[in-house]
Amino acid sequence: MTHDPEFEQWANKVWNFGAGLGSEVSLKDFRKDITIELYHEAGQLVIAYKVFRCWVSEFQALPDLDADTGAVAIQHIKLENEGWERDANVQEPVEPSLKT
Repeated sequence: MTHDPEFEQWANKVWNFGAGLGSEVSLKDFRKDITIELYHEAGQLVIAYKVFRCWVSEFQALPDLDADTGAVAIQHIKLENEGWERDANVQEPVEPSLKT
């Protein structure tokens, strides 16, 4: 879950329910180039991908809520894209050696 509304605003560029007749769909600027970064437990960048001309095809802003479970609330976004590449500038982090 995030308080940053940027993904939701991006998702709404393609379909904005209730925006008014004729303005629900906007294909202007709905594609973005993004970078996906993965970090390990110590917070170091492990791998990154550059993803080109992405657009949101699915967005679940409100997860299934059930007070009877201990579930975690997770938002879901599905992106389509026109290509990707691994960021070769990201090197495998060097783990500090443990001195005994």
